[in-house]
Amino acid sequence: MKKNTSHILGLSWPIFVELLLQMLVGNADQIMVGWRDPAGVGAIGNANQVTNLVLLVFSVVCTASMILISQYIGARDTEKVNQTYAVALTANLVFGLAVSLILFFGCGQIFRWMGVHADIFGRACGYLRIIGVGMVFQAVYLTFTAFFRSSQMMEETMIVSVLMNCMNIVGNVLLINGFGPVPALGVLGAALSSDLSRAAGVLIIAVLFRRRFGPVLRLSSLWPFPAEQFRRLLAIGLPTGGESLSYHFSQICIQTICNRFAQFVVNTRVYANLFANITYLFGSALSQAGQVVVARLMGGGNIQATRSSVKKALLGSVGVSLTVSVVLFIFARPAYSLFTKDPAVLALAQTVMLLEIPLEAGRAVNMVLCRALQACGDIRYPIVLCVIFAWVIGVGGSWLFGVTLGMGLAGLWLAMALDECIRAVLFLCRWHSGAWQGKAIL
Repeated sequence: MKKNTSHILGLSWPIFVELLLQMLVGNADQIMVGWRDPAGVGAIGNANQVTNLVLLVFSVVCTASMILISQYIGARDTEKVNQTYAVALTANLVFGLAVSLILFFGCGQIFRWMGVHADIFGRACGYLRIIGVGMVFQAVYLTFTAFFRSSQMMEETMIVSVLMNCMNIVGNVLLINGFGPVPALGVLGAALSSDLSRAAGVLIIAVLFRRRFGPVLRLSSLWPFPAEQFRRLLAIGLPTGGESLSYHFSQICIQTICNRFAQFVVNTRVYANLFANITYLFGSALSQAGQVVVARLMGGGNIQATRSSVKKALLGSVGVSLTVSVVLFIFARPAYSLFTKDPAVLALAQTVMLLEIPLEAGRAVNMVLCRALQACGDIRYPIVLCVIFAWVIGVGGSWLFGVTLGMGLAGLWLAMALDECIRAVLFLCRWHSGAWQGKAIL
């Protein structure tokens, strides 16, 4: 395992590349399908709202295992590290199978509840069924990714993501448009390509884990069952995963509100989310790298180094997020023109990207401090804060501004920006209070 380091920026760039490529697996489907079938963009956009939510089921175990393993490494407890590997992988394998079944058989009811437009309902359901089958691969892959990050081996998972993304692009070219004897499958071809690339990614990362870590994954680690490790995983993972689950479920509700508007508004939100993800990714990478470093430092009892590391992560995250969001606002029209020529979408894009600037600044602060507090053992405060504001300000404000006051998509973005900015102030107050220093995981 690599030596402990507090160089968060150095650890974050491979995570950034990996997150960017993971995002492209879904967004490549939207872009490439959009060239052939513009209505397919809305179908995949609605399906991605659901898959983004269910992926958070796996984050319950992944985030908890990353924090717990990092702290055990800081405390130099190898036996507990190996037990956590076995428990985490088993738990997410079970969760992955359950999610696959739910999405395959329940997609119709999910989309009826979301109010998906009739003209894209069938394509959205077919896409989600195929993607749902592959969720078990995603569960296992994300668990191995958490293991590598716990040991600060970020480059390895980045390389696997590059390979997966390349396979997905090639698969899209062959399956969406057809090639030779391969029929053109459109939206369904995009889903099938994503599944195949994820299955290959699981095989590659499992072999790489064996080579880097040795035979540390053993069935014997599960007998007698390490109940204490499982309890700790749930004690960390359920609140942290619950916070993310609540936030993304609130985003589905906002998508449902958006579906009340015209189809061009729905498509604008899909493209706006695509560009917002570019801004979001670097802050997310910094926060994830910071979480690993903070957990290891707290495992070793180094409070001063923890403060310094979080400060650097905050400054870097806010600086980059502001810079990228301002650039996207300035070049909003030409950027959107890469994907659509619809004048209604292009007219709305400028307003949305202006509101995106304060939204991303607040979100950058929230991502870093939320993960840092969780790594320190301050579990309850982030989830309480995030749940209350995501629903009251995010969802409630979206209805108020977007529907009641007639602001449309701009109203949705205003509500989300207020949610992020208010929470950012409260997270900063919590961190500077030092309350997290009295928390303990181990």
